[in-house]
Amino acid sequence: MPKTKKVGPTRGLGARYGATVRKRYIEIISKMKTPQRCPQCSSKSVRRQSVGVWNCRKCGFTFTGGAYTPSTKLGTVARRAAKGLALEAEATKELESEG
Repeated sequence: MPKTKKVGPTRGLGARYGATVRKRYIEIISKMKTPQRCPQCSSKSVRRQSVGVWNCRKCGFTFTGGAYTPSTKLGTVARRAAKGLALEAEATKELESEG
């Protein structure tokens, strides 16, 4: 009896849609299914509820994120920029109170 081929997440697609599309699909679904880290309790128990909505099964924390990953590159950049603005505002308040 011949050995059967292991197909992974693309098992329902068969030979359709092209190799490149199937490879991208495997990459996205694999990232989505791996255990993600909770931003509140830091445990690896975050699961996707729906598109962009993530839930930690340990602490019950529900938050929004990317469609396939809980945090996106754009979200990280925005968070960093907001943190910088907050520090800048604090510095100006301190200077105003001194003068």
